[in-house]
Amino acid sequence: MVDPSRAALLLLADGRLPAGGHAHSGGIEAATVDGSVTDLADLERFLRGRLATAGLVAATFAAATCRSSRRSHPGGSVPAKIVAAETVATPTGVIADLDAELDARTPSPAQRSASRAQGRALLRAGRAAWPGVSCPIPAPHHPVAFGLVAAHSGLSPADVALAVAYGAISGPASAATRLLALDPLAVTAVLARLSTDVEHTAAEATALSNRPPAGLPATTAPRLELLAERHHTAEIRMFAS
Repeated sequence: MVDPSRAALLLLADGRLPAGGHAHSGGIEAATVDGSVTDLADLERFLRGRLATAGLVAATFAAATCRSSRRSHPGGSVPAKIVAAETVATPTGVIADLDAELDARTPSPAQRSASRAQGRALLRAGRAAWPGVSCPIPAPHHPVAFGLVAAHSGLSPADVALAVAYGAISGPASAATRLLALDPLAVTAVLARLSTDVEHTAAEATALSNRPPAGLPATTAPRLELLAERHHTAEIRMFAS
């Protein structure tokens, strides 16, 4: 039987998805401005750190949202790869709790604003692709929106965690290529070297996503938060965040 969710995973992980991700650098622009990221070695260290902190938190919350949005199948649990639209629910209270908990883990106002802007844009793209996607929050955080859209497309929490973990480094890597005029092939090699880390982060996020919202990870990245605030007040910038 054909599994349409495999194509949905590729679609949602594609940087060309019209959900506004291309306008955000994930902190890399501010890092290039202050001189902390100037070459490929710096970029790789930055991406490893981002993946282990913000990436893990985002992947876990996205996977938890996806898990919470999948109803029980009449015969038991919904098969991980076969989820029809009618088997997807949007538990308002749980989604609101997940969004609030993620907000509490995002102390930077600039980061909160960027995350909600991307979440709102992703919901628009998701509703265009899968009519019927619903969300009790007008502008949810990006990981929450990702989990909702992914659940509706038939993806499993593990799929969601993998896509979000990868997005935590692929977006900044793409931005760095433009900001520093790096060799795109060399940047691709950096992403390839981080593939095992992405897999481990996704696996950890999937396992942690079984916890209640308040028990989800709160791994902090003060450096990213400071970069976000500095970028927000910059007079000249290429990216929104």
